[in-house]
Amino acid sequence: MTIRLLLTAGLLAAAMSAAAAQDSDDVIVAPVLRASVVVAGELVKIGDVIDNAGTAAQIAIYRAPDLGTTGSLPTAQVLAALRAHQVIGVDTRDIKEISVTRLARTLESKDIELQVARALEHKNGLGDAANLTLTFDRDVQDMRLESSYTGAMAPVSSRYEPRSGRFDVSFEIANEASGTPTKLRFTGSVVETVEAAVLTRDIERNELVKSSDLMTERRPKAAVGGDAALRERAIGMQMRKQLRAGQALKVADLGKPDLVQRDQTVTLIYESTGLYLTIRGKALESGVEGDVVSVLNLQSKRTVTGVVIGRGQVSISVATPQLPTNAAAAEPAVSVAAGTNSSTAPKAE
Repeated sequence: MTIRLLLTAGLLAAAMSAAAAQDSDDVIVAPVLRASVVVAGELVKIGDVIDNAGTAAQIAIYRAPDLGTTGSLPTAQVLAALRAHQVIGVDTRDIKEISVTRLARTLESKDIELQVARALEHKNGLGDAANLTLTFDRDVQDMRLESSYTGAMAPVSSRYEPRSGRFDVSFEIANEASGTPTKLRFTGSVVETVEAAVLTRDIERNELVKSSDLMTERRPKAAVGGDAALRERAIGMQMRKQLRAGQALKVADLGKPDLVQRDQTVTLIYESTGLYLTIRGKALESGVEGDVVSVLNLQSKRTVTGVVIGRGQVSISVATPQLPTNAAAAEPAVSVAAGTNSSTAPKAE
C-alpha cells in the first residue's frame, strides 16, 4: 500500500510539472527589434534595442552616441551582440538598421552670456545686465549636458574687479537623478556701454544737427561718461563746439538753437494792454528762446533790450502808465467831467 501511494504521488507530481512547463511555454514571447532607440545615459542596453528582453534587459552592449546626437547600428551587428548574451530568436521585422538618439540638455551660448551678465548686474558699480558687454577668456559655445541636469543656472559666486574690468563667475546646475550638481565657471572682462548719438561727419560750432548727421552706437560708458546724448534729443540742437566724424555726442556739446543771430534783421514786438506794435530791428547779439538780447530799433536808432520769443522775434515789454491809486479813487467824477482823463499810447523807443 505504501509503495502504491508513493508511485501515485510521483506520477501526479510529474503530470503537474509537465503541465506547468506547458503553461510556461505558452507565455514566452519572442524578443522584437526596435527601429529607433532613445537613451538618456552613456550606455545602450539590451532592453533599449528590443522589446521582451526579460532578465537580459539591463545588460549593456554599446556606448551611446555623443550628447544630443543620433547614431545608427546595422541589424546584423545588433543580433551578433545579442547572441553573445544568449538572446536569440529576435524578430527583426525586416529592419536593416536601428537609430540610437542620446538625450541632452542644451545650453545656448547667448543664454549663458545672459546669465553671466545677470550675475554681474549692479556688481561694484556696474549697471544693468542689458548694458554689459562681455569678453570671455574662452569662446562660449552651445553646451550639452546630461538630460538629468534639469536645474537652473544658479550663480554660486561672482567677482568683478572695477580697475581691471575682470570677472569670475561660477554656476551650479542640479541633477534630478543624483545629488551631485554640475559646475560651470566663466572668466573674462566686462565693459558697461551706453547708447550714444555718433556723428557721421565733421560738424562746426554753432551748426544745427540734422538727422543725417547722426547714427546710434553703443559706446563704453567710461569713455562717453554719464551724459551721452541720445539721437532723438540731439536732432535740431546747436553745436557748442567743433567735433569730428565718429565722435559720440555729450549733452554738454549741445545747446538750444539760436532763434536770433547777431546782425540778423528781426521783428521787435511792443506789447502791452491794448497795444501790439511791430517794428524792424537789428540784433546786436545772438540768443536762444528766453534769452535777453540787445536790438537796434531801425526806426528810432535806439538800442533796446528784449526777450527772444521765436525765430527772428524779440518781445519788448512796455509798461502802461497808471494813475496813483488814491488819486484815481478820490476824483473819478471830476476827471471824467472835465474831460481830463486821457489815455496816451506809449511811444516806441
